[in-house]
Amino acid sequence: MARKLFGEISPLTFAIAVQRQIVLRKLANFRHRAALARTRNMQDLPVSVYSHNSLIRRKLGTVDLALQENKAVSLGLAAPHIDGILIRPGGTFSFWTLVGRCSAKKGYRTGLTISHNGPAEGLGGGLCQFTNLLHWMVLHSPLEIAEHHHHHGEIDLFPDFNRQIPFGTGTSIVYNYLDYRVRNPTRNTFQFRISVTEEHLRGELRAQEPLDVKYHIKERDSHFQQVGPDVYRRNSVYRSVRDKRTGNELAHELVVQNNARVLYDRALIKAPIRGDSYT
Repeated sequence: MARKLFGEISPLTFAIAVQRQIVLRKLANFRHRAALARTRNMQDLPVSVYSHNSLIRRKLGTVDLALQENKAVSLGLAAPHIDGILIRPGGTFSFWTLVGRCSAKKGYRTGLTISHNGPAEGLGGGLCQFTNLLHWMVLHSPLEIAEHHHHHGEIDLFPDFNRQIPFGTGTSIVYNYLDYRVRNPTRNTFQFRISVTEEHLRGELRAQEPLDVKYHIKERDSHFQQVGPDVYRRNSVYRSVRDKRTGNELAHELVVQNNARVLYDRALIKAPIRGDSYT
């Protein structure tokens, strides 16, 4: 039997391990505080780079709908901390640095979280939808992803419901040591504009100067595969970069490959399942 890590011994040791990670990240943030984006401008920068609306309330299997309502509240509390933030040349955007720790005192509510074993509940649960939106917009820009955690691509928890973006392009966040961070390597300044309506989390990435290129995200070989007694969802997501003036492709890169075990009833899969495979 493999020896347990300190944080796996008991709930107490887990809490100690988590607190240690939080303290270490705070120390690292203090050392690099000058590079972290904090300036906000509530006037739109001139150029719209990309925008996307993310549906807040989605049908997620048998998950309590109250958790969706709670998520809507938490998203509404977090949005003002990100709206208008500027990412200047050489600067780094950090989600948790701006939003801070979620607490009941601040009004955050219990929402859906995801562990390796399936759905769970936690204070501020559902905020990964926020970083999912940011990440999708960033993929359509020259901003560089400095920190991104992709645990959601290991399991497929719920059947699709009005899916708008490829499966597995999301993010995982945990205050504050699993962060979503983006660095600006260009001479341009970028800005996030975020708002929450009754139905959507709305996002727009803007810039000071127009971009010379256009970004396209495409999903390939999306399928379900029988592997022994289990079914896996597999796909590959690529990004193409094209010159706006000539239309020539300047780059073609793999963003992510997913191999996620399906945890819901296969009868709910609305696509053919490929034959048994042990690869």
